[in-house]
Amino acid sequence: MPHEGDRHERTWLAWPTAGYTLGDTAEEAEEARTTWAAVANATAEFEPVSVVVDPRDRDIAPRYLSGSIELHEAPLNDAWMRDMGPTFVRSETGELGAVDWVFNGWGAQDWAQWDKDSLVGAQVASWSGAELISSGLVNEGGGIHVDGEGTVLATDTVQLDPGRNPGITKPEIEAEFARTIGATTTIWLPRGLTRDSERFGTRGHVDIVAAFARPGVVLLHTQRDKSHPDAAVSREIRAALESATDAAGRALKIIEVPAPATLRDDEGWTDYSYINHLLVNDGVIACSFGDAHDAEAAALLADAYPGRRVVTVDARPLFARGGGIHCITQQQPAL
Repeated sequence: MPHEGDRHERTWLAWPTAGYTLGDTAEEAEEARTTWAAVANATAEFEPVSVVVDPRDRDIAPRYLSGSIELHEAPLNDAWMRDMGPTFVRSETGELGAVDWVFNGWGAQDWAQWDKDSLVGAQVASWSGAELISSGLVNEGGGIHVDGEGTVLATDTVQLDPGRNPGITKPEIEAEFARTIGATTTIWLPRGLTRDSERFGTRGHVDIVAAFARPGVVLLHTQRDKSHPDAAVSREIRAALESATDAAGRALKIIEVPAPATLRDDEGWTDYSYINHLLVNDGVIACSFGDAHDAEAAALLADAYPGRRVVTVDARPLFARGGGIHCITQQQPAL
């Protein structure tokens, strides 16, 4: 699996169509569509974009999306392409592959539906022309982050979740990572953020906690306010990263990225995170939150990814629905 910073052929998204993602009112639906479109349209300034649209939205989505964006139709429950879509890989001889994990609604959660979304990975693989690589592991794209050189970040609370993979062991998971995404070294982080570990979360996705800026360098979500429970989480994850070495045997350089200053919303402790950004060709699509730390975070990302233009999108409507910019996108690498 290439690092996200490698050149892309395109980026894939899914269109919000129903349920909590779309919302209960016309205003909520407009907010969802506008925000998903803002991410898609910003990405389309840098590279081709494909959006999977439920047939019921075939006349709605084009009103929001740039004319350059390619649309595909498939039935959808939800709109988190990172998790239901395939994880793209390249073979040693340059062929495109697409790993189709088992998707079961983030551990068969009682609020989730996935009968349609569980089929999207194979469908996107077909549209992309990739060779399908089927996996029996219950996993999501948001549950892993790679350096492109054989190292993968994962969390104990996702791949080892009894609702996902009951009875499975770390060596078995690591063997499947090696088979599917070519990861020879798995760095296990103990958990994800507090809000993401509550009822409507993913139980600890890594992509709002830590991300490889490049091989050997990890961006770490850091909660500076000790009143927020994620302050302790940040310290625990940093300790795990400090004790780890990557596939090349290197100790990791850690760049702390501050959590937004906003600590709470109407539902409790926030899990707002600048780590949940998307790398695109020559750019970064980054989260903003109308927050005092937005500018500092954007500057840190610009420094971490020299030569890339940072474009921000207000991600509060995404996080209110359970994810962020990285969560709704999936990159397809160039060959």
